[in-house]
Amino acid sequence: MATEPSDSAELVLAFLAEAGDEVVSGEAISDKLGLTRAAVWKHVNALRARGYRIDAVPARGYRLAEVPDRLTALELRPLLNTHDLGQVLHAHEELASTNDRARELAEEGAVHGEVVIAERQTAGRGRRGRAWISPPRKNLYFSVVLRPDLPPARAPEITLVASLAVCDALRQAGVDAGIKWPNDVLAGGRKIAGILTELAAEQDRVHWMVVGVGVNVNAGADDFPDDLRGEATSVLLERGEPAPRALFAAACLTALEGWLDVHEERGFAPIREAWRERSVTLGREVRVAVDGGELAGTAEDIDEAGALLVRTASGLERVLAGDVRLVRPR
Repeated sequence: MATEPSDSAELVLAFLAEAGDEVVSGEAISDKLGLTRAAVWKHVNALRARGYRIDAVPARGYRLAEVPDRLTALELRPLLNTHDLGQVLHAHEELASTNDRARELAEEGAVHGEVVIAERQTAGRGRRGRAWISPPRKNLYFSVVLRPDLPPARAPEITLVASLAVCDALRQAGVDAGIKWPNDVLAGGRKIAGILTELAAEQDRVHWMVVGVGVNVNAGADDFPDDLRGEATSVLLERGEPAPRALFAAACLTALEGWLDVHEERGFAPIREAWRERSVTLGREVRVAVDGGELAGTAEDIDEAGALLVRTASGLERVLAGDVRLVRPR
């Protein structure tokens, strides 16, 4: 069984990844990283043993030709250009739930931006305790520990921030994605991603938040249970080809940090505007399951707190939490 590459091997990989398709000489790597040529060769072979295809071009050097489809620090760190998110990364082959582990870390003092990521979840969950189907090595399951300077009443804004980030990463990957209030991301009318936010707070401030993200990346139709095949989709199904998961994960974290920065610097107003532009809910006839019943009407807007405003037969209703079903045109 291949052993884990050393920190120096990770630096060699980062150097090659930064060069893209260009060939990098062994001498350049040696000089940059302070390694001998023999050490560079050793680290290149260690990376090859882990599934990296690194071409050796005679008299010129090395080129990173292919990266294995795994989600470890070795694959992710060279792709991250974030200042906080993912700088501390906890990568696991299997967890019951990335949110559960992130909550434990938050309680233990994890810093803002720590990320928990897993290849498989055995007890993944979505909103309202629903199970989240988590086949191994096909999709993306991660949770981020955040420590925003917010009162608890504004915490729901972060959920909308996260939905924006995931939607933008999917669009960047070539998927025509949109957001169904409050935080489901759809493609072609079917769910492709979900977000679960949990927090601990006092009356006047949030101690921590955990934002969990699940995205169906390379799942095929057979990976979904029979009852979900008409309701769920994936990047693979939408664009007809698989996506490199490490690259997509990095894109999600980059987009999330970007929108979090906007939120911190400018408040909720730009988030609200951007969310409206990506919404597949506003202007649609909807049915909203709320505690004690159901509302039916037209989704008109979200307000300054992110609540959904639904025009019903009896007037304008403000929905803080509930399950929205889009009513298909007759």
